[in-house]
Amino acid sequence: MSSFSVTEPSKRSKWFAGTLVITYALITMIPLAWIMLTGFKSPADAISYPPKVLFEPTLEGYVNLFTTRTRQTDEFLTANPPETWYEEIVRQYDMVIAGPSKFGERFLNSVIIGFGSTFLSIFLGTLAAYAFSRFKIPLADDLLFFILSTRMMPPIAVAIPIFLMYRQLGLSDTHLGMILLYTAVNISLAVWLLKGFIDEIPREYEEAALIDGYTRFQAFYKVVLPQAATGIASTAIFCLIFAWNEYAFAVLLTSGTAQTAPPFIPTIIGVGGLDWPAVAAGATIFLLPVMIFTVALRKHLLRGITFGAVRK
Repeated sequence: MSSFSVTEPSKRSKWFAGTLVITYALITMIPLAWIMLTGFKSPADAISYPPKVLFEPTLEGYVNLFTTRTRQTDEFLTANPPETWYEEIVRQYDMVIAGPSKFGERFLNSVIIGFGSTFLSIFLGTLAAYAFSRFKIPLADDLLFFILSTRMMPPIAVAIPIFLMYRQLGLSDTHLGMILLYTAVNISLAVWLLKGFIDEIPREYEEAALIDGYTRFQAFYKVVLPQAATGIASTAIFCLIFAWNEYAFAVLLTSGTAQTAPPFIPTIIGVGGLDWPAVAAGATIFLLPVMIFTVALRKHLLRGITFGAVRK
């Protein structure tokens, strides 16, 4: 009689699970790969039908993304020949580069607002989660439910009151206003996730630190935070993804100074309409910071998902 293991899956099960995961990964990566490829197409190839899979790559989309162009007369073009490879790309349309585009500024705004709100959400969420986890707070369950209830309503439902309040306070189109808004939306998620992680950290660790002469803050900083690093990293990824991709509030509350990349990218205009290669190039570059941040913390993310699942 062949032996059978309850915990060890069979080779057939492993093969089936592996095939299913790889197939799912490939299917979900198709749109991302198509966006990246479109960034290297010409405007004609980007809108061709049927869609072109094989094409002659060009950096025209990236040039159009980072520059503004203007049309000039034949006399001006003849008197001023192109000096660089990107000027030669623009000259194909009898145009010259007038200066840099606003994409760099909008991308920097996304970095400031996205990472700023993530840091503030994690900072405040960690303190609140520690308080709920370690101290006896009156009506703690009711307060936690109230915090969670802010996630039940779509944020855009309160867009008009927030717009009026921000206009009255002078926070419209400011980095501070957007950081505070995204922090307010993310902090409920941060508190609930981090409380679960801190609950799994044995209180005996802190009690031993307090006996050794540590203050409560020192025990929190030197004992709890290192143990909760996995949960903090996982929560930071989710908070950053929301703040980084948020579109509705960015459209409503910003127009210039603090406008982020999501509302700017769809407005990139080319010759005869939307410049789809430039839009795809902007979307590709916009993906990189979150992708790098997630890959850098992927070990913490995987550990954070399963943290506390098995008890000894």
